Amino acid sequence: MRASRPIDISVFAEARSRGLSPLLARIIAGRIDGDTPLDLVLDPKIGDIPAPNLLADLVPAVDRIVDAIRSGQPIGVLTDYDADGLTSHAVLTHALIRFGVPVTQISHWIGHRIEDGYGISERLVDRILEAINPPVLVISADCGSSDELQISRLDSEGIDVIVTDHHRISDAGPPVSAYAVINPNRVDCDYPDKSIAGCMVSWLVMSAVRSQLIEEKLLSESTPKLGDLLDYVALGTIADCVSMGNSATNRIVVLTGLKQIQAKTRPCWQVAVDKLTKLPSDVDSEWLAFQLAPRLNARGRIDHSMRGFEFLFAENLTSAAEAYSDLDQDNQKRRVIEKQMVEHAKPLARRQRMHGGLVLCVVLENGHSGVQGIVASRLVETEGVPSIVLTPGTVDGTLTGSMRSVPGVDAKGLLDHVADSVPSVFIRYGGHAGACGMTLGRAGLESFGESLQAIFQMIYPDYPVAVRHQTDGELLSDDFELDRVEQISQLGPFGRGFESPLFEGVFEVISSQIIGRDGSHLSLDLRVEAKQIRAVWFGAQATGHPPVVMAGDWIDCVFSLSVNTYQGTELSVIIRHGQLITKELLHA
Repeated sequence: MRASRPIDISVFAEARSRGLSPLLARIIAGRIDGDTPLDLVLDPKIGDIPAPNLLADLVPAVDRIVDAIRSGQPIGVLTDYDADGLTSHAVLTHALIRFGVPVTQISHWIGHRIEDGYGISERLVDRILEAINPPVLVISADCGSSDELQISRLDSEGIDVIVTDHHRISDAGPPVSAYAVINPNRVDCDYPDKSIAGCMVSWLVMSAVRSQLIEEKLLSESTPKLGDLLDYVALGTIADCVSMGNSATNRIVVLTGLKQIQAKTRPCWQVAVDKLTKLPSDVDSEWLAFQLAPRLNARGRIDHSMRGFEFLFAENLTSAAEAYSDLDQDNQKRRVIEKQMVEHAKPLARRQRMHGGLVLCVVLENGHSGVQGIVASRLVETEGVPSIVLTPGTVDGTLTGSMRSVPGVDAKGLLDHVADSVPSVFIRYGGHAGACGMTLGRAGLESFGESLQAIFQMIYPDYPVAVRHQTDGELLSDDFELDRVEQISQLGPFGRGFESPLFEGVFEVISSQIIGRDGSHLSLDLRVEAKQIRAVWFGAQATGHPPVVMAGDWIDCVFSLSVNTYQGTELSVIIRHGQLITKELLHA
């Protein structure tokens, strides 16, 4: 199902009055409303980032970190295993070293997704407490807001824990055993931007630490600020799918960080850009989201993600290239696993939808827990409703799962209501509006499913089935030019809440050719009015079958515009969804 994006007339009028073309004005007006300043899109400035001192608990957190630095105490950096966590890890580590902390005084703690589970887990805490030289202070990032039990264990052993996170705080409030909890989503936090990623929270905290160290004359005033670490923040922000639509912070850190990555300021960026692109200009938010982030995340899905941190932190090209090779191999393995799981999950999801399921909950008995979230995302794309994928847990009688939601449905809020309705259903859960993770007992699966459906209907009684493709309407034939792609790219960064433009249209097929290693893609020559354009339709057909469209056919498409640099530079249409139409229907 597709629909054209509704546009805010006031935004469209203002954009036109400032000289933007009707096409660009339409794109912006379909993504922000009249309450959002147009300069948020057209001219975001680093000065728009709210000051760190608006974060609740910042003062005790900064004082404790400064004291640890002054006293030479061992510090542990503990982060999640995904791209947001790994980039947070890099931000914290680089900052501590810049502030004079010896490398030998910093220990690194990143949980194993399958063996340890998410966050400050029991097994991770076991390893910290068993360490020969355990940290006296642990700084978490992108996790910790729901880990009171394990934080209390560390606290009882004399280890202070400072939580920096962005995930939703439970109704019980921040963990009481933590020395400080920095999270913009605390109800008592005045920080105005609630949509920043965990890596940005870490960056804000360490920026405040730098200021305090200089004020106490423990650090030279000439010590560089942390702007050069926004490359990490850009990657983590895009990878975590936080809002790009109403956050000046997210937009400016991504724009700033992208410039640094394009300039290949670190060995990791030099390797990644050289391996994955032809031109540094190809590096944009979509490149981060669909090329680099999946490789960084892949290791954490099927093995220990420390290799991802080693890639980001590599000091030379050899180390970066070796780490990248490992991540790339892991990503190839992940793709094979994902394809198998999606093939099993889709018919189960389709059956649930046909029987009225409003939130899908699919159990894959032979599935890999590290790929649950990706498969859930694929179900959201195909069925247009919130989806959960569960696989067997490491403890007998348990299931672990990942949930992905749709615009307008708060995943964490929905699970909160389920937990209130069936108090014993979850062993553990957490997350935010767009994505959640959970562990539950098999015995409670049926009551979980029933409660999930009932509560969704209660909270969202009039919620329509999500539109799979929201488009920016049709294009004129004159819009199929390279300069239009360049103009559209200037409106970026694109991401959640400010999605990359999609268009719709009818084309005549001039020629079609099967391409790709597995023969599942099509290369097409299309005609729109008197203009001929090149197109690629990924995943158009089953392997071994003849082309689904032939010369002389007409297709109705949802597509995006791209630049193809494979042989020169030319405009390319990327078909996201298409269907064959008859000439009779076309001229009816």
